[in-house]
Amino acid sequence: MNPIWLKALVLGCIFGAVLLAADALIRWYASGRTEGNAINRRLKLIGQGRTQGETMNLLRRSDSALPVGLPAPVALLGHKFERMLIAAQVTIPTGRLMLIILLAPVVLFFFLLMLLMVIGAPIGFGRLLILATFSGVAGGLLPLMFVQFKANRTRKKMQDQFPLALDVFVRGLRAGHPIAAALDLLTVEMPDPIGSQFGIVVDEVTYGAELRDALQAMADRWQLEDMRMFVVSLSVQSETGGNLAEILENLSTVIRERQSMMLKVRALSSEGRMTAIMLTALPVLAFTGLFLGNPSFYLDVSDDPWFVPGFVGLLLLYVVGFVTIRRMVDLKV
Repeated sequence: MNPIWLKALVLGCIFGAVLLAADALIRWYASGRTEGNAINRRLKLIGQGRTQGETMNLLRRSDSALPVGLPAPVALLGHKFERMLIAAQVTIPTGRLMLIILLAPVVLFFFLLMLLMVIGAPIGFGRLLILATFSGVAGGLLPLMFVQFKANRTRKKMQDQFPLALDVFVRGLRAGHPIAAALDLLTVEMPDPIGSQFGIVVDEVTYGAELRDALQAMADRWQLEDMRMFVVSLSVQSETGGNLAEILENLSTVIRERQSMMLKVRALSSEGRMTAIMLTALPVLAFTGLFLGNPSFYLDVSDDPWFVPGFVGLLLLYVVGFVTIRRMVDLKV
């Protein structure tokens, strides 16, 4: 056989094999992703052998890791951190995660300090300040920014899913199901994050809690006005009576109109919000990337007498700018 034709045949076989392998890989990934989206995290944990009580405590973080007697501002920040972990759907225990975030910058700082001592580089106050700043940013600030980003994305998804969950709940009521059975329908039919959250409500009611208290606890965990209106609607209907399906259908319409207004506000303020994101994240990422790629860019000038005052002033200006920008783009609808 002609060597040219033989080479073409071999290349054609290789191309076909790669094409079939890529197609099989894509189909496997797509099927696994579809299967993962068809079931929520609560059902996955139960399917792994956990009891309903263990799953409920893990997802809602009922046991706070904050010590008693903390000052009010510190306790407020701690509770906000725990709510952020709930929204980000992080299942690591709060105490362990807080310990990791606190120790990671310290470990990274001493590792970099030992590295400078090994290579014989001089160690001054400016270099220690640079190392401490980089350790705090890479070991603490960037992980917190990632968790905050994930929490905001999950909270937005929860807010988008809530009207659909109300529609499923109303259909269950009109089909003749009681309230508990209609809620249990949401835990099976709805994906994460709202499916797992209503599953926590069902588990709490199963363990003896009042339905109103369980729903109010869910609204407090997520800090969403739509959930609070839902809880108020159920409370008023339970006290005064009325057609609950019709009340919740009207509430679903109001929530959708409110979300439409919020989308208009987000569209009009998108430029300012994107500017805030860039001005907040870009300095942190640029400092971290430049220090990793070329640490001498900072270390060579760290012994200058004006370096420490200039660097501290730069950090203060960044904090002032961050707080100012957050207040400018924090729009309430």
